Amino acid sequence: MYVGTLSFDLLLGDVRSLKEKRSVVRPIVAELQRKFAVSAAETGSQDLHRRAEIGLAVVSGDRSHLTEVLDRCERMVAGHPEVELLSVRRRLHGDED
Repeated sequence: MYVGTLSFDLLLGDVRSLKEKRSVVRPIVAELQRKFAVSAAETGSQDLHRRAEIGLAVVSGDRSHLTEVLDRCERMVAGHPEVELLSVRRRLHGDED
């Protein structure tokens, strides 16, 4: 069994309130969950209206499948024009860890 995690540090575009931030972040989280069957949530910077952290986790029996899903999730988030991807932290854990 393999577990992979991604943590995205995002800078939001023209956002002036926490309400506007939610209207940007929630659809991204929902799309990750729907398209890739991952567990995803806003995990940090909740009190800052122009920054967001989204974390996700995937469990798979195959390391190559896990890597492919994480790559696709990263491309999807990076492709959203309303956010700037500042950094991505990736972790992979296997049975031997």
